Amino acid sequence: MDVVNRLHEDELSVTMDGYSLWGGSAGARMASWLGSHGTEAFGEREYPRPAAVIMQYTGLSEVCGNEPPTYNCVGTRAGIANWRTMDRRIRAIKAQGTDAMIEVFDGLPHGFGLGVGTVAEGWLDHAAAFWERQAGERLGC
Repeated sequence: MDVVNRLHEDELSVTMDGYSLWGGSAGARMASWLGSHGTEAFGEREYPRPAAVIMQYTGLSEVCGNEPPTYNCVGTRAGIANWRTMDRRIRAIKAQGTDAMIEVFDGLPHGFGLGVGTVAEGWLDHAAAFWERQAGERLGC
């Protein structure tokens, strides 16, 4: 990574080492596409690939063969984001030898957010643990 990309790391106490991309619904598709195809596919200069992509309630079925480790959570009543579509996608990613995980929450609709007070409560902790595992492997920890 060039110096320009690292200019504000100390100031902001951040690093791109082992970072993850997160998104829900359409934002999950964007995170997935960036993780799979890279920033250069979308007209930006090349940046390091993420350690993980964290997706929430989307119906993305595309698997291109270059997916980073992927966590997904979705409700069974999501409507526009059928959980079966995501289950097939996660199984296809795993079949390629890439770590992937899905949590399907019975009865939840699209847009359950943090899931507080629902069967999805705790998904954020599971997603963060998934990311930390991927970042640790990537950084040799």
